[in-house]
Amino acid sequence: MLWAPGENVWLTIGGVQLEARCWGPPPTDAPTLVLLHEGLGCVELWRDFPDRLAETTGFGVFSFSRQGYGRSDPCNLPRPIDYMECEADTVLRPVLDTAKIEKAVLIGHSDGASIAALYAGRSGDARVCGVGLIAPHFYVEDISIEAIRAARVAYETGDLKERLARYHVNVEAAFQGWNGAWLNPEFRDWDITGCLNAIKTPVLAIQGREDPYGTVAQVEVIADQMTAPATVHLLDQCGHAPHLEQADEALHLILEFIARL
Repeated sequence: MLWAPGENVWLTIGGVQLEARCWGPPPTDAPTLVLLHEGLGCVELWRDFPDRLAETTGFGVFSFSRQGYGRSDPCNLPRPIDYMECEADTVLRPVLDTAKIEKAVLIGHSDGASIAALYAGRSGDARVCGVGLIAPHFYVEDISIEAIRAARVAYETGDLKERLARYHVNVEAAFQGWNGAWLNPEFRDWDITGCLNAIKTPVLAIQGREDPYGTVAQVEVIADQMTAPATVHLLDQCGHAPHLEQADEALHLILEFIARL
């Protein structure tokens, strides 16, 4: 992959085209912070956070839109219940290979945080030297389902569909793939806490206390399950996107974290 900071590039993974973008120095010159987006996210929806990460840390930053999101190829619906496990087990390694990532810190938000934890715990990839988890979820809570039902109402009757369509070529695939999986009754049994004790690298977790998609129990389970070093930060007056709502604090915490690695 050509490392062209600030420009969209395309990766072909298993016959699927994924959009990607990079910032800062290439993998040959510095470690890379690999951003894994949320359930309705994409490259564009990280907004200016990647630029600020690269400037603050001096590391390279790499982000890609998963299949069905942004300008990447569409996905088949419905998504399977284990779609996050599938991303961690079959997609992320070839993405890192194709992007020629040599040393990585995974930084995931929401679904992306769950995928990051799964990959760190299951892949055995020695390139991963740290994991940052922003508003992760490891199991399903009632509050999560309530918020996701509210998102469906906003999509069907409000302006959410129009707003998402600015960022996703196939907005139906992006929304229904995520929303439909979470609202499938079988998804209530989804639980990936078992991956935590297999993570061998340090972990940083950041959670807003007012997150409508999950309680602080989602990050408290990290301390209960992990044997590797883990640091948890709870932010007051903060919802589901600490990296956007309290960007300065999130950048500071990430900078402190990678300085310790």
